[in-house]
Amino acid sequence: MDQLNQTMVTFFIIKGITDVPELQVPIFLLILLIYLLILAGNMTIVLLICLDHHLHTPMYFFVANLSILDISSMTAFLLKILLIGLTGNHVMSYVSCMAQIYFCGSFTTNELFILTAMSYDRYVAICNPLRYTAIMNHRACALLASVCWGLSFIELLPTIILLAGFSCYKSNIVNHFICDILSVVQLSCSDTSVFQLLFIVQGVAFVTLCPILSIILSYIFIIGTILRISSSTGRRKAFYTCSSHLTVFILLCTTVIFQYLKPITTDSLVYNKLLSLVNTATVPMFNPLIYSLKNKDMKSSVKRKLNLCSGKK
Repeated sequence: MDQLNQTMVTFFIIKGITDVPELQVPIFLLILLIYLLILAGNMTIVLLICLDHHLHTPMYFFVANLSILDISSMTAFLLKILLIGLTGNHVMSYVSCMAQIYFCGSFTTNELFILTAMSYDRYVAICNPLRYTAIMNHRACALLASVCWGLSFIELLPTIILLAGFSCYKSNIVNHFICDILSVVQLSCSDTSVFQLLFIVQGVAFVTLCPILSIILSYIFIIGTILRISSSTGRRKAFYTCSSHLTVFILLCTTVIFQYLKPITTDSLVYNKLLSLVNTATVPMFNPLIYSLKNKDMKSSVKRKLNLCSGKK
């Protein structure tokens, strides 16, 4: 179905990562391996935080939320491409396409919101340590997490409603491995000016710029406080508590900015596809490594559980 002018599509055809038959099996196995690594790494983080009372702190509460998000977003992004590899069926219903766009966008937005909440947690811990337990209590943490989850699912609704209102498509073949929002908009022959304006306002101002500025502002105060610490050991310890969060934020933010904050053009679709794969697979795969290898508390928790399993005290 190449020409669908003035016709509402009922399904899309997802092209996938490559059309080369010889690469289908290796790519499927690679994505499956990435999927399993992300699943195993993030589930281990969540289980450790749930089972070890030493990790029942605000920082690790948000780390657990981040790991749950990584598992959710990875499933939403990679499930279709894995099904294509298993069944060879590239067809995706219109409703399924809109659902994938909605959930993928919401999960990506929520990661930025959760990272913003984590930056506030680090700000309170370093800049106001005497009141940390009073400010970042269980109720406050639950409220912050609930707001992040709620806002991320609400903010994309206007965009999805506008997208669902498009009545004309030049083609139903999506040049991507998912139902990517930019790729679908590129196929539409409806007037997309209002949609693109809303997408820019939401993507730049609300979803990206606000979290980035909030995190930068938090770190301005954090760095100012750290520089006023007289002890070099104290400065290193204070900075170390922020290093994992800062690394994850830079990694995620860089890929999101390069993927979405640019003009929607046909020439950029292949670039979108490759960068989307990096964003959805590499970042969630690195998060458990960052929080385990760079974090003494997490490494201590792993040692305690291993000693418990081996019968040592």
